[in-house]
Amino acid sequence: MKIRLLGKTPEELKQIALDCGLPAFTGKQMAQWLYQKRVKSIDEMTNLSKQGREVLKERYEVGVIEPIDVQTSQDGTRKYLFPVTCGSEDSCVEAVMIPDDDRKTLCVSSQAGCKMACKFCMTGRQGFHGNLDAADILSQYFAIKEAGELTNTVFMGMGEPLDNWDQVKRVIEVLTADWGLAWSPKRITLSTIGVLPKLKLFLDECKCHLAVSLHNPFPEERAEMMPVQKAWSETEVIRLLKQYDFTGQRRVSFEYTIFHGWNDTPAHADELIRLLKHLECRVNLIRFHRIPDFPYGPAEREQMEAFRDRLNAGGLTATIRASRGEDIFAACGLLAGKHKEKTL
Repeated sequence: MKIRLLGKTPEELKQIALDCGLPAFTGKQMAQWLYQKRVKSIDEMTNLSKQGREVLKERYEVGVIEPIDVQTSQDGTRKYLFPVTCGSEDSCVEAVMIPDDDRKTLCVSSQAGCKMACKFCMTGRQGFHGNLDAADILSQYFAIKEAGELTNTVFMGMGEPLDNWDQVKRVIEVLTADWGLAWSPKRITLSTIGVLPKLKLFLDECKCHLAVSLHNPFPEERAEMMPVQKAWSETEVIRLLKQYDFTGQRRVSFEYTIFHGWNDTPAHADELIRLLKHLECRVNLIRFHRIPDFPYGPAEREQMEAFRDRLNAGGLTATIRASRGEDIFAACGLLAGKHKEKTL
């Protein structure tokens, strides 16, 4: 199997060039072809000598993986299905492109399946099949129709990004480095359920926005649905966050999916207010999308609005997130990476 160049840094590409008997400056040229010109094959790197390209092709390839399926929602959201190199031969992940006026946001996956086993998440029900490498993740940016039009990205697809932090960090470096896509960190949000050791690394090493999946402020209730609570509680996560400054360019938000009869009472709102007091943050309220064999359903719109209003009256900033792509199972908690036998 050939080694993929996608995801390599200029220094790594320089070493690859030297190992292949090519000049050191070839590494910088390869980085430009990969990340600025976004080529799909080594043959397209036309300022490398033909002999040099042939030598590279013996052991290396660009490594962009094309999607094998795409579905378009009535609201314009588009869901792409990608084969990946980890897991079984038929392992796939999904990426979702969400258009909104002049913005195009890509929701990317970082793992095939997920270890965290949240009971209300279709990805979590699959179990864990493997970590995506940087090329697998970057392919979700480079291989889609909207590749050149993306304005923002969220690591909110399949998997827990901080459980694959080494590769996710490498992708963020490609996205933000001058030699890469040169995006501002403000265009990137990483979502986590609170993998505490890696969360500290993220906060120390990265300037991107953070979204924390909370869903219930009471520890015993949260543990019923989110096993991670037993390892790293929400109080520990919030205690860590209060050590950092979110009054500047970097923001932290909390994702709170509302389930009718489980986490939608005034008592839950009041405990959320108490828990997040003195932390500059936003609470995003999310409508739950029904999944099979799950005891709770979505809250009514009036319930969500009352919950939002109580949070805002208590000093928090809370909004109800618009649901996108539900008709193609592209909304929060619905990504499953199902491989469909069809030809595009």
